[in-house]
Amino acid sequence: MDRLSSRLDSTQAGEASETPAIPLGEGEEPLVTESRRHAAIPEGLFNLHELDVFYEDDTQTLWTYMNPAGRPSFTPRMLSDFENWQVYIEQGFGPEKVPLRFLVLGSRAPGVFCFGGDLDLFQRLIRERDREALVRYGHRCCKILHRNMASLDLPMLTVGLVQGAALGGGFEALLSFDYIVAERGATFGLPEIMFGLFPGMGAHALLSRKLGGAMADRLIVSNETYTAEQMYDMGLVHKLAENGEGLSACRDFIKKSERRHAGLVNARRAMKVAWDLELAELNRITELWADSALQLREQDLKVMGRLVAAQARLARAA
Repeated sequence: MDRLSSRLDSTQAGEASETPAIPLGEGEEPLVTESRRHAAIPEGLFNLHELDVFYEDDTQTLWTYMNPAGRPSFTPRMLSDFENWQVYIEQGFGPEKVPLRFLVLGSRAPGVFCFGGDLDLFQRLIRERDREALVRYGHRCCKILHRNMASLDLPMLTVGLVQGAALGGGFEALLSFDYIVAERGATFGLPEIMFGLFPGMGAHALLSRKLGGAMADRLIVSNETYTAEQMYDMGLVHKLAENGEGLSACRDFIKKSERRHAGLVNARRAMKVAWDLELAELNRITELWADSALQLREQDLKVMGRLVAAQARLARAA
C-alpha cells in the first residue's frame, strides 16, 4: 500500500495512512480505477533506508525527507537510496500512471538540510590513492543531479525545502531543483576551498548558468556562509518562510502554482534547453575534482577531518 495522505502532519509522525475497504456503490467505478493506479507505485519507494517518502493525492505531490542514520551527508548508502528513488518514481508516475505534479525534497535532520559529500569516505580514498573510487562516487552524484535537473522527464515541478544548513554537495543538490523554498534561518555555503578543494558535483556548471561566471566564482572560492535572504536576493531561493513555517510555505507555493502548472513546467524546460548542460560536462568537472583531491596534503586532510568532527558535533547537539 502506498503512503497516501491528505494530511502530511500525520505522515510526518511516521504514520502510514491506510485506505479503508469501503463497498462501492453505483457510479463509483472511478475509485476502483484510481486504486489500481496507486497500486502501480512500486512498494520499494516507501521502504528506502534513509529516505521517507509520502504521496499526497490532493495535490499530486510526492514528499520526500532525507532521514540519515548518521551524519547528514551523501554517503554511498544515501546515494543508493536516491538512485532507487528515481527509478521507482519513473516506474510508478507519469502519463497513464499515477499523476505527479510536484516533487518535494526536505530533511528530517534537525537544523541541517545536508552537509554534502561524505568527507570521511573522501579522506580514506585520498589516503589510499584510489582515484577510480573517487571518480565513481562523483559520477553517481552527477547522474542523480542531472536526472533531477531534467525532472526525470516527467511533467512535474521539483522543489527543495530547506530548513537548516545546506553546505557543499547539499547546496549543489539544491541547485538542480526547479524551485527552492527556504526558512529565514537556513544557511548555504561551499566550504571545500578551506581544505584545498572545490565543489565538484554541479556547482560550477549550475551557478555559472544561473548567476554568471564571476558571481559563481565568488561563491565557490569565498568560503562564506550565506543566509536565505542573500540567496533570495541572488535569485537562487524562490520563496522565503519564517523559521518553523517552511512546510506551510511550501504548501502555499504548491497551491499557488497549480493553476499555472503547465506554463511553469514548460518554462523550466525551456530554461534547461538554453542551459545545454549535458551529463558529460558534469562528469568532466568531477574528474578534475578527483585529480585535485589526490593533490591534497596531510594538513589539508586534517582540516577536512576537523570539519567532519564539527559537523558530527552539530548533528549530535541537534
